[in-house]
Amino acid sequence: MAPDKREDGVRPRRPARTAPTSARPSGAGTRRAASEDQDTGRRPRRRVSAAQAMRAAAEQLAELLGRVPESVSALKPSEDGWRADVEVVELERIPETTSVMASYRVSLDEEGELLAYERIRRYTRGQIDRRT
Repeated sequence: MAPDKREDGVRPRRPARTAPTSARPSGAGTRRAASEDQDTGRRPRRRVSAAQAMRAAAEQLAELLGRVPESVSALKPSEDGWRADVEVVELERIPETTSVMASYRVSLDEEGELLAYERIRRYTRGQIDRRT
């Protein structure tokens, strides 16, 4: 039997070849990126755009609640990132105007990662805010 075949006739997989370590540029992987903070060794945080924050708020809340958000009704920058109000259908009814909606306040850090959320209001879809 050939040494590169098993008894069942299947050739075993060989590990992928990697470039020799001498092919790396000197210092690769050991130097910090120029944009990293010299004191902490971490990259400085960069605030995501408003559009990115809106998408991040909706996507991450959907993942936690298991419901697809209808819209982002408010977005404001905060000291540590962003604050968004996201509208979600909590209970679908027929007709749609009687479906139960909820507003969630979502807090994101500067990079768009969800820090916290809370439900701040429940209402029927057909309800209109009365402001004086």
